[in-house]
Amino acid sequence: MFGCAGCGAVLTAAVSEVALPIHLSATHWETLHPPLLEAGTYAVDPEPDGPPWRRWEEVDAEEAAGRGIFEPVGALSDGPPDTVLLAPGDLRGTGLILERADGYCMGIDGRAGPNLACLGCGLPVGTRMDDCGQWQLVRLLPHALVRLPGPPERPVMDWSRLPADGALWHGLSEFRDIPAGVALAHLLVAARGGPVEPAPGPVAELLGPTIAALLPPGAGAKRLDLAGPGYGEPAADLLLVPVHPQTGAVWRPGRGAVAVPVEASFWAEPAFPVHRTRLPVVGGLPAGVERDDPLPLFRRSRYWPSRDAFRYTLARMPAVREPWLREASARARAWY
Repeated sequence: MFGCAGCGAVLTAAVSEVALPIHLSATHWETLHPPLLEAGTYAVDPEPDGPPWRRWEEVDAEEAAGRGIFEPVGALSDGPPDTVLLAPGDLRGTGLILERADGYCMGIDGRAGPNLACLGCGLPVGTRMDDCGQWQLVRLLPHALVRLPGPPERPVMDWSRLPADGALWHGLSEFRDIPAGVALAHLLVAARGGPVEPAPGPVAELLGPTIAALLPPGAGAKRLDLAGPGYGEPAADLLLVPVHPQTGAVWRPGRGAVAVPVEASFWAEPAFPVHRTRLPVVGGLPAGVERDDPLPLFRRSRYWPSRDAFRYTLARMPAVREPWLREASARARAWY
């Protein structure tokens, strides 16, 4: 549990650490989002966050590289790094600082800085954000926290347990394009801008149209397939593999193929698709009567990985400075 550094009051429920979610990097504009993290968990964000902000033109390229950013972005935060992220429902003993509770239209966006104070001593301890276009979350300030005794954290699951565990099924639903955009950036670097041939089936369905639009065709294409715990390791040059949801470790293939990290639940979607069965009809149907189950819905639009997640991830990879990747990145900007 976390407590207030000013008076020691309890500020959170008992929580266990998990990896920083890949989908933190992007959201859907003017859309209400669910909590970023599951109840009973927390993650630490190493990047600075919140005001004050500086425009990219005001930042030295060497300083930006030292912060792990290698391509122009809109603005850089000079807020505190290593904030503790958790679901709003796991917060205890705090109240809103009303003069800092501004937002865009449907909630609080944290634009004015820390908007939560300890009810025991009034110390500003963090920021709640739940406006449209934002994941619902609380960011607690590291200098305002102390760790308090609590129950043991959840044990780290072995890779072999992940495919059958609920940790892979918390469901990104309509937000699945965000981890896809992150995976696409890693794929672009792993392929070094060369042609890629996705394996027929779920890989081609998820990334095939995007790969065809982004990467050039040609001979000697590298084969892309799925691999991971409980799924196996097919022969391929590039393998989409899961990131452990608790530790952030990448599952490593054993045949020398290049691993392309993918958020665990997004990886599990094609690797272990959920089979929904209809309820059985007791006694059967009378002769001549047919089932009237509705047909599957048509997709409303073509599925594309998130542009914002793709650019955010690519800007934080040193390879983006290489000439071959600059060309591919330029094609991506034109394509998006």
